[in-house]
Amino acid sequence: MNSRRRFVLASTALVGIGVLPRAAVPQSKTISVPSVDSVAVRVLVDSSYDTPRAPASKLVRVRRSPFMSSANYRKVLHNEWGLALALESRMGADTRNLLLDYGYTPETYLGNMEVIGVDPAKAQALILSHGHFDHFGGLVDFLKANRSRLPADLTLYVGGEDNFCNRKTGSGAPGHFSDWGVLDRRELEALKVKVVRCDQPTVILGHAFTTGTIARRSFERVLPNTQVSYHPGADGVGCNMPAEDAKAKGEYVQDQHLNEHATCFNVKDRGLVVISSCGHAGIVNSVQQAIDVSGVKKVHAVLGGFHLFPAPDDYVRQTVTELQKLGPDVIIPLHCSGPGMSDALRAMMPEQYLPSTTGTEFTFGA
Repeated sequence: MNSRRRFVLASTALVGIGVLPRAAVPQSKTISVPSVDSVAVRVLVDSSYDTPRAPASKLVRVRRSPFMSSANYRKVLHNEWGLALALESRMGADTRNLLLDYGYTPETYLGNMEVIGVDPAKAQALILSHGHFDHFGGLVDFLKANRSRLPADLTLYVGGEDNFCNRKTGSGAPGHFSDWGVLDRRELEALKVKVVRCDQPTVILGHAFTTGTIARRSFERVLPNTQVSYHPGADGVGCNMPAEDAKAKGEYVQDQHLNEHATCFNVKDRGLVVISSCGHAGIVNSVQQAIDVSGVKKVHAVLGGFHLFPAPDDYVRQTVTELQKLGPDVIIPLHCSGPGMSDALRAMMPEQYLPSTTGTEFTFGA
């Protein structure tokens, strides 16, 4: 059974099509964010590859990678449930290269980097949006293969402690769950990777910034996904969150992704580029958080996974209605956004909607 099918079964096995309770999240502080001239987002891993013809846009430069390597036709792009992005920003002559999320399997992640032409050695810092395996599955093997080529002080920016929690997902039968991996801090330490928690908004390498923990203030709720444990397992691996563990009474509970964060850029003369990765906290909440912590009111682009594939149509339409009020120039749904979101955007925001697949590159700004 493919990973997308397993994930959908996990979602429906939790509570069907309903929504989960809202989590209380503290308000983040406001920070001074940098302004970059441009940022290019390359989609290294997503669920599909479409025609190499890129969609047209007056505001964004779009191109798509060929599906096979120019050096070896036997090496091709692979698609899987998960997301991985390469980000390159420019400020004058100064450039920054970041990697955001790492897909489900290292084979796909590393293979696609090669086919698309992303040099691992250029990565200056790493970001993880949240603690789901389909976003960190390729990370450790990527580090093992490339650590000697990366900066000695390499840093991984995570949303917070719950990025390291043990999680379970559906095994296929309703009500049955199986382990779904955990990011082991000991492996990162062994690979000499520094971990920085971004519970509060954080500027990264003078170009990007993260939202910090996303406040839940709109109609949105965390839609069905995984179950989470807030204490380490018997082997000592996992997160250590005593207050949340006490609320959960030591049991696995429905995952609220308390420390998920979004990655953002403030593009000169354009506005915010907000990358939600999965958007469990709500894509409207995520964009509003970026506005609030940066003080930048103009939203240029919203992209990433919006976690709307388990949502009913009226919930999706309400999401699009609320996004319209925020006035983005471009909306690009990826990964877990679901076909319903693409349909709603085509109907309600056709001038703003841009489709994407594995291998697409979007450049925002001059």
